[in-house]
Amino acid sequence: MPDTSSRSSSSSTEDYIRVIYGLVERGEPVTNTTLAARLEVSPSSASGMVTKLSQQGLVEHVPYRGIELTPAGLLLARGVLRRHRLIETYLVQELGYTWDEVHLEADALEHAVSDRLVERISAKLGHPSRDPHGDPIPATDGSVEELPTRLLDELEPGAVGQIVRVWDTNPNMLRYLADHEIGIGERIEVVERQPFGGPLVVRVGAPPEVTTHALGKEIAQALSVAVH
Repeated sequence: MPDTSSRSSSSSTEDYIRVIYGLVERGEPVTNTTLAARLEVSPSSASGMVTKLSQQGLVEHVPYRGIELTPAGLLLARGVLRRHRLIETYLVQELGYTWDEVHLEADALEHAVSDRLVERISAKLGHPSRDPHGDPIPATDGSVEELPTRLLDELEPGAVGQIVRVWDTNPNMLRYLADHEIGIGERIEVVERQPFGGPLVVRVGAPPEVTTHALGKEIAQALSVAVH
């Protein structure tokens, strides 16, 4: 039988590195506890893996700041994200998947595809810079094109912009957004922030196709907007 232990270890390493990168992207603390929650493992398992990653030179544990990627870890994370996000894009554009179906598929495939196949996929798609959720696709050199954006939840009434990214991969949320035609590229205007923790009232779309929605905090914190 073929030895799969090294492949399994590599996949586990890549999963951790990608999750660490994602937490940093969102400005969330990176600790053994947050890693364990995101990866659905025990805190002791997360702690053990972080120790291994540190020994490999991929992360460092900085007192009072948490776990941080080293330059080598950052490059690895962006390589994994490039594969993951290109696969998601291919599944949507070429195979007819919807944006709520692709995350788990890409999770499984990202460890199996070769660099050659990834580059063929990129060329087939015209070398996209964003995936179906608006996440930036790192270039082959690891660089990332960042857009100046703000979370919808941070905007005040009167603000107008374009939805450019959805931060949550929860299929139920993505289906809700799709069902209500709240998607990447749509114009969005903040109308009212209802008091006492109430929802954010927004208008989505350009005239004459404008719809009004009351969005809870979970959705408002999952949408990034390029403000006009």
